[in-house]
Amino acid sequence: MNMYMYYAIFSLILVFGLVTTFMIGFSRKNREGDTSYFQKTGVKWARLTSFYVVAIIAGLLALIAYIRYLIQ
Repeated sequence: MNMYMYYAIFSLILVFGLVTTFMIGFSRKNREGDTSYFQKTGVKWARLTSFYVVAIIAGLLALIAYIRYLIQ
């Protein structure tokens, strides 16, 4: 794979994260406030942790692919 392809993939991931963060931050529900925010925190922590696990696995797979590219 060309090195620019890795830059493009990385940039797309960054842009996706930025756009979704702003979409969540400026959503109507966030602007109005949520009275049930502090309820069911265990479910929220589990979901947040799963996002981090997926991100770490994806990062490790990308690192492995990058290292394999360097070796060849």
